[in-house]
Amino acid sequence: MSRLDKLRVKIFADGADFDGIVKLAANPRIKGFTTNPTLARKAGVTDYEAFGRKVLGAVSGRPVSLEVFADEFDEMIRQARSIASWGPNVNVKIPVTNTRKEFSGDVIRTLSAEGVVVNVTAILTLDQVRRVTECLAPDTPAIVSVFAGRIADTGVDPVPLMTEALKIMAARPKAELIWASPRELLNVFQADQIGCHIITVTNDILGKLSLVGKDLETYSLETVEMFRKDAVAAGFTIKGTDAPPERRRATA
Repeated sequence: MSRLDKLRVKIFADGADFDGIVKLAANPRIKGFTTNPTLARKAGVTDYEAFGRKVLGAVSGRPVSLEVFADEFDEMIRQARSIASWGPNVNVKIPVTNTRKEFSGDVIRTLSAEGVVVNVTAILTLDQVRRVTECLAPDTPAIVSVFAGRIADTGVDPVPLMTEALKIMAARPKAELIWASPRELLNVFQADQIGCHIITVTNDILGKLSLVGKDLETYSLETVEMFRKDAVAAGFTIKGTDAPPERRRATA
């Protein structure tokens, strides 16, 4: 059994390119999908609802996280209820705060109590994890999305924080922790090792799955060959002499 076959963490593909999503839906390793308004805009989406409904119908019932984009809490709730009606496999992404740094607790509490499966997103601190967990209805599935990659971008090791987040969330057994915004394939195995439930993975990282288990001596040789090939293709030259350089005298 390969290292990939032994993984317990669920891999969710992160993106908004519809054709790419359909292609990934054929891969049994992909257990779900996430997107956000930024990714949708980059992918050229102009009708958010039409895009969301189309994706939900194309992925064989696997969960898809689609995000609200309102900044007022009443409107967040309205949008979330609407998105929740688009299909039985939708998870509704709610930002942990609005743009005024106001905690979205009432939104999370209201929707979770109604049975909406929320994916609370943009979390970066353990205090946020605690506050969100307290708002979740015990009997409603939910997702807590901690942006481990962004934490790492600040020079902080996210592994201890993610480990502690799992302990906090034990109070809500139906809630799952996402390791969001990974920066390298290693993060998949780190997330798996600590018992994280889900990791979101972008196409560039998914493309590296074929490297798992690769012989490092072979990989070394391929790297040398790449450098040689590119130097030749670029026509690089170095002027100089065949004579060995004089040994430099050490200076005091």
